[in-house]
Amino acid sequence: MILDETDRKILRLLQEDAHLTLKDISSKINLSLTPVHDRVKRLEKEGVIEKYVSILNKKKLGKNLTVYCQVTLVRQTFDISDGFNQAILNLPEVVECNFVSGSFDYMLKIVLPDMESYHHFHQKKLSVLPEVSLINSFFIISEVKSTTVLPI
Repeated sequence: MILDETDRKILRLLQEDAHLTLKDISSKINLSLTPVHDRVKRLEKEGVIEKYVSILNKKKLGKNLTVYCQVTLVRQTFDISDGFNQAILNLPEVVECNFVSGSFDYMLKIVLPDMESYHHFHQKKLSVLPEVSLINSFFIISEVKSTTVLPI
């Protein structure tokens, strides 16, 4: 899909504030309401805009610990990877899971209340998966930047 500058302006605005009304957007980009509506609907239909969400404050919800885990599987076969993928989908503590290249197989981002919760998660949920061979954990001391805004 080819995006023109007007599409990009709309997307930038919506990334910053998904609550903007079509009227708000039209006034900010100096375009009438109908073309803005048509463009947003097209962007939604074509999957450029996947969904609208609210970003929650982890700390205010008591989720004070963020952990990145490098996970190495017992073997790099389709069945092993698929089993791991399915298991991870059922772990709400895992907010991101990426299959990666390099010296390990997966990078997980896990959000929990505290170290005790992570210990329980590690011992009772992650390390017991039959597909897992090795886990290296990295604990976030301070979050410097966290955004969902894509550069467009």
